[in-house]
Amino acid sequence: MMRISTGVLAALAIAGCALMPTAAPAQPVVDAPAGAVRGEAAEGVNVFRGLPYALPPTGWRRWRAPAPMSRWSETRDATAFGPACHQPTARGTSIYAAAEPPEMSEDCLSLNIWSPEGATDAPVFVWIHGGALTTGASSEPMYDGARLAASQGMVVVSINYRLGVLGYLAHPELSAESRRKVSGNYGLLDQIAALKWIEANIAAFGGDPDKVTIAGESAGALSVLYLMASPQAHDLFDRAIAQSAYMISTPELRSSRYGDPPAEAVGVWLQSQLGLTNLADLRAMDPQTLTTSAVRTGYQPWGTIDGEVLPEQLVEIFDRGQQAAVPLLVGFNQGEIRSLRALAPPAPATAADYEAAVRERYGDLAEAFLAVYPSSDIAQSVLAAPRDALYGWTAERMARRQTALGQPAFVYLFDHGYPAADEADLHAFHAAEIPYVFGGLDRLPPRWPVIPDTPVERDLSDAMMAWWGAFARDGAPSAPGQPVWPAWDRTRPYMALEDGPVARDDLMPGMFDLRETEVCRRRVTGGTPWNWAVGVVAAPVPPAASPCP
Repeated sequence: MMRISTGVLAALAIAGCALMPTAAPAQPVVDAPAGAVRGEAAEGVNVFRGLPYALPPTGWRRWRAPAPMSRWSETRDATAFGPACHQPTARGTSIYAAAEPPEMSEDCLSLNIWSPEGATDAPVFVWIHGGALTTGASSEPMYDGARLAASQGMVVVSINYRLGVLGYLAHPELSAESRRKVSGNYGLLDQIAALKWIEANIAAFGGDPDKVTIAGESAGALSVLYLMASPQAHDLFDRAIAQSAYMISTPELRSSRYGDPPAEAVGVWLQSQLGLTNLADLRAMDPQTLTTSAVRTGYQPWGTIDGEVLPEQLVEIFDRGQQAAVPLLVGFNQGEIRSLRALAPPAPATAADYEAAVRERYGDLAEAFLAVYPSSDIAQSVLAAPRDALYGWTAERMARRQTALGQPAFVYLFDHGYPAADEADLHAFHAAEIPYVFGGLDRLPPRWPVIPDTPVERDLSDAMMAWWGAFARDGAPSAPGQPVWPAWDRTRPYMALEDGPVARDDLMPGMFDLRETEVCRRRVTGGTPWNWAVGVVAAPVPPAASPCP
């Protein structure tokens, strides 16, 4: 039960004169197990920002697992967001870039809570931001949870986690320091620590710790995959939402597999690229200098298969049914690659060139590839192939594997356009669904195509908020006045989120089987990843050989 005091000025009578009562800003106070906090209240929602969930990972704690905090003794002010974790500040003209770089610090492990006034045992929705594990923050206006909390009667939480080299570096010296002789995955361990804090504290804010949904988009959805695969996280959440997830091959700590170098070797390489001698030199670097310098070298953060936090490759964990057995809502966007053009290969000049390149790379699978991604529309095919290879295949694969565990899975395809996006050739682009999920059609980054204030847009947002909220509450999406969303089965049903949502069957015929066969062959041979190079730039697909793992 939430324990809150609001502090409102009473009417006073002085020298026989009555003063008009004046309402002070409402400042709800919650006495949680972590300590007392004072937030803000507005429009039926109590908001608590910048709550630390672990000790600052600075100094010798840099590249250590997050350490729990002792209970604080004073009432903590929770009216301002905590700083973002260190990340590059230069993002060019990206539609995802904020107007100004956020305040940054290594002391960034904080979370924010939006709770409906009077909430008790409400479902909890935990948002993990995207940004390629390199950028982003829980304070971004688009992730404001007030409307989602108010409309769905649930507690919304957003979290920060370490990014880039500070969040994912593996290194032999770090492994030697570790009790279990592993390194990497610090950002993922942060997410697990945040979920543990939520489990221990969220009841004080009106949430039900036994009804926690983890949700994220892009790298946030990859993080959902990691959490579903990590035994350390399995008891900390009860449902999962993955928006534009990608089940890619993942570097292993000390071995090279699927074309990825060992994660520890990458750490040593980075140290050399920076002209440093050892781990102590890395720890001595200014965190922002280290972050930007690592990006300039080409360092890319990923989870690490360490046998502990991530025991095995994601595909293998899901194939064995060792992932978290929870209901799943999963999907992707029709125009994912329209805002991620770096993932699209150059379009061949002619249909003949396109077909020749596909046949050279796909061998006996070439005709199946050309049937799904034909030469009659090269421009569309070079966008659709990487979209499906990353996001479409992953969505269906996750749905299939959760269904095999006896858990319901619900799949969507976001295929909604509006004038500003469509005119910019960004129909249903990567992350375009997020403002609709949060009810934040007016809280967009400055270069984001402006969403018009029309009944069509508001109705779609209302439906998506209702579906996401019902899923967090009941484990199945439902929305008043909207089509019934069927659970995944052999008919491959999905909800098409268009101008008006419509339930359909047979998601993108041929897409899944083609990609699954390709990935299967790459897994058997073990020499190439199945991540980014698709279609006319793909590594040659191995011929059929042994059965899939």
